[in-house]
Amino acid sequence: MTAINPSGSSKNIDVALIGGGIMSTTLGSLLKQLQPTWSISLYENLAQAGLESSDPWNNAGTGHAALCELNYTPAAADGSVPTAKAVGINEQFHVSRQFWAHMVSEGHIGSPKDFINPLPHMSFVWGDAHSDYLKRRYEALRAEPLFEKIEYSEDHAELADWVPLVMEGRDPGQRVAGSRVVGGTDVDFGTLSRKLAGYMGANGADLNYGHKVLNVSRASNGRWDLKVKNNSTGETSTVSARFVFVGAGGGALHLLQRAGIPEAKGFGGFPVSGQFLRSTDESVIARHNAKVYGQASVGAPPMSVPHLDTRFVDGKRSLLFGPYGGFSPNFLKSGSFLDLPLSVRTHNLIPMLAVAKDNMSLVKYLVTEVLKSRPKKIAALRDFYPDVVGDAWELITAGQRVQVIKKDPKSGGVLQFGTEVITSADGSISGLLGASPGASTAAPIMIQVLQRCFPTEFKNWEPKLKGMIPGFGAKLNENPSLLSDITADTDRVLELG
Repeated sequence: MTAINPSGSSKNIDVALIGGGIMSTTLGSLLKQLQPTWSISLYENLAQAGLESSDPWNNAGTGHAALCELNYTPAAADGSVPTAKAVGINEQFHVSRQFWAHMVSEGHIGSPKDFINPLPHMSFVWGDAHSDYLKRRYEALRAEPLFEKIEYSEDHAELADWVPLVMEGRDPGQRVAGSRVVGGTDVDFGTLSRKLAGYMGANGADLNYGHKVLNVSRASNGRWDLKVKNNSTGETSTVSARFVFVGAGGGALHLLQRAGIPEAKGFGGFPVSGQFLRSTDESVIARHNAKVYGQASVGAPPMSVPHLDTRFVDGKRSLLFGPYGGFSPNFLKSGSFLDLPLSVRTHNLIPMLAVAKDNMSLVKYLVTEVLKSRPKKIAALRDFYPDVVGDAWELITAGQRVQVIKKDPKSGGVLQFGTEVITSADGSISGLLGASPGASTAAPIMIQVLQRCFPTEFKNWEPKLKGMIPGFGAKLNENPSLLSDITADTDRVLELG
């Protein structure tokens, strides 16, 4: 349902969720089960949930589990391949899977086929140096229980069986290498966000679509006042909330700055845009069934790792390649060119200048990408699909990603490729900055928010969380038996067998 307040009116609620993406809807769905009597209102600027950063056409990756993303396992100086980050991300993805399985088994979000589908995850490289690296990565990962089913091959015929489009037309003398995990998935986070929002609305939450939060300020009574604009009527109203979560994607930084909490000082944002090539040939789409990730270009941000990617959007199979990086000062696809300059404050100016000085390779990469012609874009695709017919691919614009800039005592500022949870000292407001791995780790990140912001209540919630997430509190990689049982159960409920 959509709640509309008359201009100037005020209402008191327990929880305000700003943004209708996967983060806010996950947090709201958790709270509706942990504390069903609390009043919750969600405010989304667009016409429905999941249309901005969570939308599959705007999302650079739709199921990050560290199975194939090479940026999570960079080689160390001695040539070894550390696995800790990949293991950590995969652990988090298993928490999300368990939460989704719980929501499905309880009948809260309908059929899992609407938002998750089985899909192999594959890494693919060429040349001696990259092939040697991928083999070392394979050897390191297969020793971890979470990755024990990973496969590796340099055989052209076997790789052609895995991904025929990638191998057809390729030089038979070229050294190539691929690793694959058959048990990967593709997730439509836009659809999932709308399902979770629907569950919230059916259980008493107010879903306010077409409502933009203009300001967040601390009231004298310690609560938070939200100034909310109804986009249809232009009217504004005030909402008083005991707790606020800012899950507004690229719009989160501005609102956290306006809230004035000291914990947000020193943070800035660097927006990165992108484009994809999307196939329009159904016969080509039908012949590729995998997420195939390669090595990033020098200076490229992690979410710009090239991939030839099968996706299921609104139940329909599609195929895209990219992303091609770009730059826009917008913090949201639906945002303003003033987003970046208006985010500059005295407290984050030095970190932002330090990042600009130390990341010239990224600037060079983005300029090169912006100037890249369509033939050059097709040439990049041809590295993954040698027989590509360029006319059968359309160029689409992806969503904005705002990378976190934060203070650093040594350099003045660092560009952080990841997610950052910012929480006030009293736990009354929290927000999420950053991008990858993002959506795939929504459930554990929102549980982290609950733990930080509601420490007293959290102790009472733990038994309920354990019921929702059987592996809650456990490290599956350190408990292969539990990992096997939980994987089998979630695969069954999510119909991934």
